[in-house]
Amino acid sequence: MKLTPSLRALRVASPTPSPGATPAARQSRFRGVPGRALLLTSLFALSFAAQAQPADLVVTNAKIATLDAAGTMAQAIAVRDGRIVAVGSAAQMGAFTSPATRTVDAGGRTVVPGLIDSHMHAVRAALSYSTEVNWIGAGTIAEAMARIRSAAANARPGGWLIVAGGWTEQQFAERRRPTLAELQEAAPNNPVYVQLFYEAVVMTPKALEALGVAPGTLPAGMKPTPDGAPGWMSGDIVGISALFDKLPKPTYDDNVAGTRAFFTELNRLGITGLVDPGGFSIAPSQYAALFQLWREKALTLRVAYSVFAQKPGAELQEFRDLTQMLPMGFGDDMLKFNGLGERVTLAMYNNNFPDEAAKAKFYELVKWAATKKMAVTIHWQENGSVDHLLGLYEKLNAEVPIKDLRWSIAHLDDASPETLARMKALGIGWTMQDAMYFQGDRALAVRGDAARRMPPIGTALRTGVNVGAGTDAHRVASYNPFVALQWMLDGRTVSGKAMRGADETPTREQALRLYTQGSAWFSFDEGRRGTLEVGKLADFAVLDQDFFSVPLERIGKTTSLMTVVGGRIVYAARPFNATGASVALAP
Repeated sequence: MKLTPSLRALRVASPTPSPGATPAARQSRFRGVPGRALLLTSLFALSFAAQAQPADLVVTNAKIATLDAAGTMAQAIAVRDGRIVAVGSAAQMGAFTSPATRTVDAGGRTVVPGLIDSHMHAVRAALSYSTEVNWIGAGTIAEAMARIRSAAANARPGGWLIVAGGWTEQQFAERRRPTLAELQEAAPNNPVYVQLFYEAVVMTPKALEALGVAPGTLPAGMKPTPDGAPGWMSGDIVGISALFDKLPKPTYDDNVAGTRAFFTELNRLGITGLVDPGGFSIAPSQYAALFQLWREKALTLRVAYSVFAQKPGAELQEFRDLTQMLPMGFGDDMLKFNGLGERVTLAMYNNNFPDEAAKAKFYELVKWAATKKMAVTIHWQENGSVDHLLGLYEKLNAEVPIKDLRWSIAHLDDASPETLARMKALGIGWTMQDAMYFQGDRALAVRGDAARRMPPIGTALRTGVNVGAGTDAHRVASYNPFVALQWMLDGRTVSGKAMRGADETPTREQALRLYTQGSAWFSFDEGRRGTLEVGKLADFAVLDQDFFSVPLERIGKTTSLMTVVGGRIVYAARPFNATGASVALAP
């Protein structure tokens, strides 16, 4: 990226032409005006307009990665009415400053466009964020048990302690799962439920008893783990989701508090938006807390959400019912409906061998969605079976064009060059997550060298597929975008094992673009956010270290010191003060 602090780097909002003026009429105003006079007149008009309308917020003395097409680095940015009105040098911001303008001296820190997670189950995670135990970042079994003990000490007598995912045994120094005995020792008086991805669960005897599971038996849909570890049981996403749904639910007030707290936590990490694909264990009624915060204008990040059918075999009718008064894009800049996902039909979900009946039912549904101009995102894991899906999409595209509908496939870590080329031809995007950060050790053991191209980020970029970065948090991954960004760049698993080859590794700028403008594409927003340019929504983060120069192994420790959404400071840490009329950094 290049630093361009000169006058030529200044981008300002142009005066809006009269709505009734035709192009010819607008041009006629300048006929016969010499070029230099026209330039001076234009600059004066822009300057006058800027001075007449000072910015609400100016951030200066910064290293601003605009991520515009030229890769411009600027020193300052001005915001008015939630949008960017100028980007340029610090000296040029005087024209946008008044006594009422909040001015922030960034102290030379790096500013990036707000991060957007293109595939996060955030609405579901938020509901219980204030009541669950979190093992994200715990480096040892002892630290994980300490969190259980702390939660038990603060829980009411007999209160449940739930770890709903977001961890792996590979993150612990011991490289193993906690034992039932360790959990019972940490919380002898509380029911404890711990979930590992969507493959295994451990429940203490008090938890099984509370659910009415007879001694010596297992909950429906579960079976002993292959190693026979006491308390541990295995299942699939359907069985484990059904088991989770039997656990006590947080209250509505807990849902609201959890949503506030989780979104603030995401703001702390520089996240200003996300695309939520729906999911198991979250029905339409459970969006109430999210909508309450939206009505109160209390959302601190932008949410584009999909609806997820909950009735296997009757998905088409359910989607019809859910969307009768929910047209594509319904909502506003903070919360909007973004189509169908990520389980379109259960019969085609994680099914590597769908029969013709399953494919026919799926085709009927997606054809209906295409006629309604709705986006569709689908969970698909294996490249070896994706031909079933792409074949149906190619057939549909010949009947009802889907290229402009922003359809997407999530996951597909082993996508082949041929698959990516077919997706490109159909206009289908790819939401890519850091699943291999947690699961790469296993992939290497099973696939060998073939795992080193998982996921094929470099191939996708060269093919021209629209790619958005994300995490798939929080049941199967951490929600930390900088952990994901470091993994995109160094290819190392949570255990430290080198995995991805250089051919599939992006540059730092490419990785950041995937987490900003790349992800914005999936909610039709790439022209409105994802870069820091005049006219776009003022979403950005002031980082605590320079993403572009910090040692690679430290990228995952990055946080935001100040996060701005629509020109509003939604998160600030020392040395910022987000409550005063003026915000300044300490020397």
